[in-house]
Amino acid sequence: QVQLVESGGGLVQPGKSLRLSCAASGSFFRITRMNWYRQAPGKKRELVAASGNDGTTNYPYWLLGRFTISGDYAQNTVYLQMTNLKPEDTAVYFCNAQVRGSPGTVVIDEYWGQGTQVTVRS
Repeated sequence: QVQLVESGGGLVQPGKSLRLSCAASGSFFRITRMNWYRQAPGKKRELVAASGNDGTTNYPYWLLGRFTISGDYAQNTVYLQMTNLKPEDTAVYFCNAQVRGSPGTVVIDEYWGQGTQVTVRS
């Protein structure tokens, strides 16, 4: 089992920055990917940033470079640096991890954190 704990959410004014953190703990072999999703009220959960333990990162085009994901896979931690925040960024932000449970398996299990609220308003 893997536990993901997010932190760093809160209330911020438009144009400001915020940094989210997610730490993974538990019994597992290796985390292969750590990602950030968000879900606004009445909307579907959407991917905002993805990272792999090979150093790759991906973002949806509509973010226009405002968010940066950085994964410290040695520490099983991932961060999301958000800049120039807008009211439409208001959502619950979820950490997601894809994990190999043991060296002898190719099965990838997926885990989610509880989420952290980000509210952007004047």
